[in-house]
Amino acid sequence: MTDLDDLRSVRTDGDSWNITESVGATALGVAAARAVETASPNPLVRDEFAAILVSPAGPAWTQLADPDIAWLDGDRHGQRLHRIGCDYQAVRTHFFDEYFEAAVGTGIRQVVILAAGLDSRAYRLRWPSGTVVYEIDQPKVLEYKAGILQSHGVVPTAIRRAVAVDLRDDWLAALTDAGFDPTRPTAWLAEGLLAYLPSDAQDRLFEVLTAHSVSGSQVAVEAFNMSTKGNTHRWNRMRDRLGLDVNIEALTYHEPGRADAGEWLVDHGWQVHGVGNIEEMARLGRPVPEDLSDEAITTTLLRAALTD
Repeated sequence: MTDLDDLRSVRTDGDSWNITESVGATALGVAAARAVETASPNPLVRDEFAAILVSPAGPAWTQLADPDIAWLDGDRHGQRLHRIGCDYQAVRTHFFDEYFEAAVGTGIRQVVILAAGLDSRAYRLRWPSGTVVYEIDQPKVLEYKAGILQSHGVVPTAIRRAVAVDLRDDWLAALTDAGFDPTRPTAWLAEGLLAYLPSDAQDRLFEVLTAHSVSGSQVAVEAFNMSTKGNTHRWNRMRDRLGLDVNIEALTYHEPGRADAGEWLVDHGWQVHGVGNIEEMARLGRPVPEDLSDEAITTTLLRAALTD
């Protein structure tokens, strides 16, 4: 097993990317997994926009979104590993979809999706009238998504406001300029984000959103551990079979001493509920096979509320 403390990220201060580059490519991979799930016989989630968002990136990405995983024909082990990865993305998406449904059920009408990538919730979820969804991400990523969906005549189901800013910069100023009101309860989401931030930027992110959350606000977070050989095997197959070089270990930060997200939130006044992804996958009928348990991603899915 790789010792992640010995890994060095290829990231640099101020780096940016198109949708097919660096961190942008990971958004395509996640959307491809949602497309696989949507086309499955009994999907946990339905994202009819996922395939639409993936295919313009090129034929290799279209193959990655193939529900039959035909690009791994002849490699049964590889197909099983990739299926687990797609199942995980489905379960993760389901968890955070339910989070938003519950949040707006409490009356929240202000949503902030941090590092939105190709997240299509502003277009596919049923939002109560007047809900504003702020999507924060790199400019080129937001432009790619909005341009493709607009070209297909897709319109948001909420008031969508794109906030083009790097989360390592002063994203609060950009969010405020877009109309964010810190006096209103907010539902925040940090999905597939934390490992792509240096540890100090993660701390600042939590500090800023906590300082600008009033009672009744909620936050959902994916806290994950990439120290699994199965993911490396999947990425190697994507490179060798499809020519897609998406090495998440090289794109994330592996600093020792990074704050535990759940503990940080508890220590700063949030009431936190967390569930391990393996447990949640089993609960939703997507258990990880025992013989592949050492090769599966492990995360904790968190929901937290701020109360008086």
